[in-house]
Amino acid sequence: MSRVQLALRVADLEASVAFYTRLFGAEPAKRRPGYANFAIAEPPLKLVLIEGETGEETRMDHLGVEVEHTDQVAAAAARLKEAGLATVEEAGTACCYAVQDKVWVRGPGSEPWEVYVVKADADTLERPTGSACCLPATGESRPASGR
Repeated sequence: MSRVQLALRVADLEASVAFYTRLFGAEPAKRRPGYANFAIAEPPLKLVLIEGETGEETRMDHLGVEVEHTDQVAAAAARLKEAGLATVEEAGTACCYAVQDKVWVRGPGSEPWEVYVVKADADTLERPTGSACCLPATGESRPASGR
């Protein structure tokens, strides 16, 4: 089963977790320092909450599609390249407390999208290289658009 991912950067993680627990009638699937995620069955949604700065308004961090298998990530990468989109591929990258294979693209409004599979848990929110969570490890601030 695939599901859409919405990652939000929130100023008050505890208040956000309480709100989304009530909204979806579900507890977070994973809680770590500065991070929580919900795996909602109906509608199929992975809601990721990343702690931001105190006082900042909630904003979209990135979007994604979670898939079940690495071959689905590879197929998505091939399809996106064939469609003329610039992609950034990552294998075995650790971020957001998970080891993932993923491919990134950017929409026409610069919104970052990832197609990813979670392969295992990880002990860190941030990448070992020091780059921000859920951004390509290539040093880019966001994946480039191919159009």
